[in-house]
Amino acid sequence: MAGGEERRRRAAAATSTATMADVAELAGVSAQTVSRVLRQPHSVSETTRRKVHEAIRASGYVPNRAASHLASNQSHTVAAILPVLSASVFADTMQAASAVLSPAGYQIQLGYTDYRTSTEEDLIRNFLGWRPDGFFIVGALHTPAAAAMLRSADVPIVETWGWSDQPLDLLVGFSNRRAIADLVRALVAKGHEKLAFAGVLTPGDERAAERRAGFTEVVEELFPGQPLRIVNMAEEPVAMRTGRKLLERVVGDHPDVTAAVFSSDIFAAGAVLSAKRLGIDVPADLAITGFGDFEISAMLEPALTTVAIDAEAIGARAAEILLDRMRGEEPPARQLDVGYTIRMRDSA
Repeated sequence: MAGGEERRRRAAAATSTATMADVAELAGVSAQTVSRVLRQPHSVSETTRRKVHEAIRASGYVPNRAASHLASNQSHTVAAILPVLSASVFADTMQAASAVLSPAGYQIQLGYTDYRTSTEEDLIRNFLGWRPDGFFIVGALHTPAAAAMLRSADVPIVETWGWSDQPLDLLVGFSNRRAIADLVRALVAKGHEKLAFAGVLTPGDERAAERRAGFTEVVEELFPGQPLRIVNMAEEPVAMRTGRKLLERVVGDHPDVTAAVFSSDIFAAGAVLSAKRLGIDVPADLAITGFGDFEISAMLEPALTTVAIDAEAIGARAAEILLDRMRGEEPPARQLDVGYTIRMRDSA
């Protein structure tokens, strides 16, 4: 009989009908400990967590998240809103955030706006219907409706990749305005006096708007009375092929320009790759700079001068302080400035 009972127990544990009690028995712990591993993994030792997770895999146990949500009023999810999914820097940010949140028992629900403020509002509204325990947002500027929904959600919110004097809650980022201003000053120090700013300035991309503002401030300060050279192709997609179109407009509209400051490495990379076919020697005829220090930037020929941002640091630090707040703890700081680095390379 004992042998039959043991076989039945193992058979039950190897099917999708396995229960928390089955997991507890396999792991040699109490059902309460299994529950703590699933809901509050940080409160259990690493050895115990490993035993429980091994038992979960062996048994095929699937936690009932819906029931857990109703019982604890916690979903153990974080809603993440990005501008695009294709940019490597945002992928690096979310990977670093996941490395912090996942071991703590939180799953990330991901959405992207394509730089549309109306889409951000829709995403916030939809995510709130699932009752996330926190929000992770790229950007620090929102429409009044979006800001109102986030404030009324009564959950921790971390804004990233920007800077604000009045964040909604938590903030991890840097000043795009100061970063581009320092890049322009570095170009001026190399002898450039006629510069153009080029990008896709859509209403929902506040980071590009801040970069344009930083460019404008420095040019007006250093070269008063000089006309501003701004090329904006708001109707074009955020893609490398747009970089060629921007480059053509820069040299066509402003033939006296000696340096083109692109709002993103995506456009700057497209411009560098297209320059030779357009008969432009970079940097002898035209210096080209970007923003972001994407993976391709250092591999271009010539390598791209740009502003480097530690995307992984943003993701990890933001996730850490968000996790503190979701646990009911106060983080060491609610606002973290990760700074930036001007990378002077061969393109300028």
